[in-house]
Amino acid sequence: MSEPASETVRQAGEIAGDLFRRESARLVAMLVGQFGTHRLQLAEDVVQEALVRALQTWPYRGVPDNPAAWLTQAARNLALDHLRREQNWNQKQDGIAFEHERWAASPSPREENADTFTDDTLRLMFVCFHPQLSTEVQIALALRTLCGLSPAEIAAAFLTTEAAIAKRLVRARQRIRELALPFVVPTPDELPARLDGVLATLYLLFNEGYRASSGDRLVREELCHEAIRLALLLAAHPATRQPRVHALVALMLFNAARLGARTDDAGQLLRLHEQDRSSWNHAMIARGAHYLALASSGDAVSEYHLQAGIAGCHSTATNESSTDWPRILDLYDKLVRLNPSPIVALNRSVALARIRGPAAGLAALDAIPSRGTLNGYSLYHAVRGTFHAELGQKNEAIQHFRRAENLASLPSERDFLSRRIREC
Repeated sequence: MSEPASETVRQAGEIAGDLFRRESARLVAMLVGQFGTHRLQLAEDVVQEALVRALQTWPYRGVPDNPAAWLTQAARNLALDHLRREQNWNQKQDGIAFEHERWAASPSPREENADTFTDDTLRLMFVCFHPQLSTEVQIALALRTLCGLSPAEIAAAFLTTEAAIAKRLVRARQRIRELALPFVVPTPDELPARLDGVLATLYLLFNEGYRASSGDRLVREELCHEAIRLALLLAAHPATRQPRVHALVALMLFNAARLGARTDDAGQLLRLHEQDRSSWNHAMIARGAHYLALASSGDAVSEYHLQAGIAGCHSTATNESSTDWPRILDLYDKLVRLNPSPIVALNRSVALARIRGPAAGLAALDAIPSRGTLNGYSLYHAVRGTFHAELGQKNEAIQHFRRAENLASLPSERDFLSRRIREC
């Protein structure tokens, strides 16, 4: 067999890689749904192996007409082959063969009801938030297995190390095997204890898409849209149609409406006041306002309500000068009381500086109780550099911009910070 041309190999690899990023979570969820959560590691392994086979065969045989179906079938076959080799499955060959035949048939759509979700990814996400798993382990497992984020990307979301996340994932899989957790959605009375974790995971997934922590692109639209898709399923389901779910959907829609304007034609990062607001998706903004209105029912106010309110202020302002910064600061004051995290306090300092000046912003940063955790965070030093630059303190500004540049993981962010250094 002749060697494929390098361009053919490259194109096949790009198609397979893009497809894997979009389909891997769905495939893992599907396999776990068939074989149980104790087979989670097997599901992840065979999905990875299916990708390897695609990279090995597609350059020679061509990309199939339906690449997603090819990956699905390859993963299924690999899982079945593995199970046939296991001694304790030898007596279940008939059942395995039946499953294979059932998979080959086109499944009829299932109707949504109050007791189940038809989406396999969402079903498995609720399994990940079993109360016998710790919260940190729950979120890390869901982000890795169902959202396809790498340990490094998850570590960036938690402001911790990749090694710490890897340990959490190992513990999670061990615990799942020990408990033999069932692949079932919790009953309605169990939902509240698990729903918050699912919402937190979807928000972290969206944030990774909104500002990627690795790779060449600042924005990974596919992650944002997948987070919105799953959140909309929750908002439409009778058992999870709750105000905080509507608030999260509103927050995502407000921010997603600005995705296309976050970089220029050359891929350079654009700050909010530099963006062309006419290019924002105003239909999506209107939809976000609709969900924010739905979120107003009831008396409880969640973090998502407050963050959606902040995003709504930015999204509905016709220009930078008309932005309601006092309203935004008031919402941040409420949010920092509800969630006194260093990241929330960092964002609040920006709103404070817009009203009371950069000196007040610096003072707010210095007052963050646990600001030491922000020293390895690029945005923290970029914000400090901006405040110093606005005060005319060029040397201090350059120092922080350089620190931010060294910590930045994306080319577009490093280019942006280099420009800020030159401006100083």
